[in-house]
Amino acid sequence: MLESPLTLPCGATLPNRLAKAAMTEGLATPDGIPTAQLERLYGLWSDGGAGLLITGNVIVDRDHLERPGNVVIDRVPDAAMAAALAGWARAGTRGGNHLWAQISHGGRQVQKTVNPAPKSASAVQLALPGGQFGKPVPLTTAEIGDLVARWAIAAKACQDAGFTGVQIHAAHGYLVSQFLSPRSNHRTDDYGGSLENRARFLLEIVAAVRAAVGPAFPVAVKLNSADFQKGGFDFADSLTVVKWLEAASVDLIEISGGTYEQPKLLGIEGMEAVEQQNVAPSTAAREAYFVDFAQAMQAEVSIPLMVTGGFRSRAAMAQAIEGGAADVIGIGRPMCVMTDAPRRLIEGLAQLPRYEDRLEVIPGWLGFLKRLQLMKAINGFAGMAWFYEQLWSLGHEGHTNEAAVPFKSFMALDKRNRAILAARSR
Repeated sequence: MLESPLTLPCGATLPNRLAKAAMTEGLATPDGIPTAQLERLYGLWSDGGAGLLITGNVIVDRDHLERPGNVVIDRVPDAAMAAALAGWARAGTRGGNHLWAQISHGGRQVQKTVNPAPKSASAVQLALPGGQFGKPVPLTTAEIGDLVARWAIAAKACQDAGFTGVQIHAAHGYLVSQFLSPRSNHRTDDYGGSLENRARFLLEIVAAVRAAVGPAFPVAVKLNSADFQKGGFDFADSLTVVKWLEAASVDLIEISGGTYEQPKLLGIEGMEAVEQQNVAPSTAAREAYFVDFAQAMQAEVSIPLMVTGGFRSRAAMAQAIEGGAADVIGIGRPMCVMTDAPRRLIEGLAQLPRYEDRLEVIPGWLGFLKRLQLMKAINGFAGMAWFYEQLWSLGHEGHTNEAAVPFKSFMALDKRNRAILAARSR
């Protein structure tokens, strides 16, 4: 069933069930404009056989980047920006696939080098070592309304440029997720307290985006199955929000989980114990992080679900679809190296490589160091930087750099980020 098409509630059809999940690229100009490097990268992915490509974070506020090099749409595009978006869309759809822009806002998960006083739902600082994130300032209701309008502006700009859909990022601890979680949302107004209030920001964004793009354009949401943190957004909350999103004319929900503090999305242990959820184990392969949650949701809703995180074997992907746990399978890190992974899977490839298994910075004989919070963070971020290095190489050179060393990739990434921020500030 991997190669079977999927018709969404809005009427659009995905040509197959494999999607490139959103991964941050860092390839825009310092001012957030798409580049030839982004076009080259997405052209390669479009040639790779996926039915759907979802971009990395397209940011609606240039002071709240997820990372330097994000594309930024925080106003109606001028002619140059519109042309750059159109070039990106052409490259990313040349294989006949869908290309959806993931629209996002970093909220409190914005490094101090970008913004030392970021905006969030409440003044709750990230509990991470290293002091890289500042204490956030609560958004006013007027600022919330402005952001809702910006999501709609960005969605319309992407539609006009030739993107075939949008995804609202409400997962992984970014701004919308910060509103959903009672750990980071301590508001006492209409956007805090009850789940209905905490979900108000998301539902207002969905309504504004749908009004801007019309009924036939795919609108998706990426949502945590849970934050996996004590006192955070849990599975019961997530299931209720999914029902509200289904009623709000959303076409596809991607199920993920975790935050910077608890990076369940990467299969990495966080700084605190994982808060277990009351979800029965399914019969699906254990390699997929969130398939149990999707399976439980499918019993309650009929909206199409996409599951991302951990899938590597063709058998597990097929089992998830045929067993009703997922309608679309998201593939992330393998496509940083094997850009045609979807085509290979459809043609019968049994197993995608697990590149992450060989990216440990700390050698086995020093494994005790991973018990230290700072070393645990460095080990995880260096592995992520290796994948960023592959995307940089694909965009700039058209091929990967598998010989890259994780720690050197981490240092190269830091150097590039500093250069982008320096150019941005001039």
